[in-house]
Amino acid sequence: MNKSRILVTGGAGMIGSNLVKRLLKEGYGVIVIDNLWRGKLDYLKDEEGQYVIDLENDFYDLDLSIPSTCDDLAEKVDYIIHLADIVAGINYVFNNQGDLFRQNILINSNVIMSARKAKGNLKGFLYAGTACSFPLTRQNSLDVIPLREDELYPAFPESAYGWSKLMGQYETELLEKETGIPTCSLMFHNVYGSPCDFGERSQVIPALIRKAINYPEEKFIVWGSGEQGRAFIHVEDIVNGIVLSLKRGLGQGTIQLGPSICTSIKEIAYKVVEISGKEIDVVFDTTKPEGDKARSADYTKAKDILGWEPMVSLQDGLKEQFAWIKSQISNE
Repeated sequence: MNKSRILVTGGAGMIGSNLVKRLLKEGYGVIVIDNLWRGKLDYLKDEEGQYVIDLENDFYDLDLSIPSTCDDLAEKVDYIIHLADIVAGINYVFNNQGDLFRQNILINSNVIMSARKAKGNLKGFLYAGTACSFPLTRQNSLDVIPLREDELYPAFPESAYGWSKLMGQYETELLEKETGIPTCSLMFHNVYGSPCDFGERSQVIPALIRKAINYPEEKFIVWGSGEQGRAFIHVEDIVNGIVLSLKRGLGQGTIQLGPSICTSIKEIAYKVVEISGKEIDVVFDTTKPEGDKARSADYTKAKDILGWEPMVSLQDGLKEQFAWIKSQISNE
């Protein structure tokens, strides 16, 4: 049995809760930090409704923007997987840039400092970055050339969120350089799946699914022209990438996880409509922001180093998420 213990920040979120369950199945001991801003304790329940961790001893509701908050916990584990950040849908991201930037800078720097203090015990630090940190100049055209890790600099992210995550990635590199703790920065593309937030702060796929389920009581409005595209990746594939990175990615620098295919928001919208089985009037609101024009991933590095590639098809992933959100709305 694997006796290593792992601290997962943001462990009650969509990615975090799926990761925690996977790590437990692999035999790791897991400690979770989450302030439940978007995550929920219910996400940490199994199919029988039982919590997968001991909440009294292994769950901590902490504000990581406060220095030294996780110092003691960092000293008790072998690895830290840092998922926690402030993020939401495009409306929230672009209307709260200053606060979001500051909070993420504080969260990242404080967690990394705790790792520094625990350097004698820590075997590895894994940081969750984002494709939003790639330069705008590589994402402002519908002519999509898959992004590569060596294109991060000169830095020019479009949003404060992208900048804040890039700064955390840079500080993670300094952590390894100055302490010798092996690190890996995984740059996630647009992750979807369940469990998830599908309310007003939700990201594009859960928001569109909610609108389809509630239609016609809620209008099916797509933000922007719909021509903008993203590299959508299912949470199961992300969790696989994280687990593989624990085994093969530490010390290997930056690795992005995402498909080489860019899917337009318009295509996502019509796939959701098809899954709903409803006759839905799709409205594109071009007064709303749509963010970067398009992006996809050259995941060669992930494939070569981790043996990773996307496995869940977009159609299957959307059906799974649709069913989960529908069940949640039905129980409200």
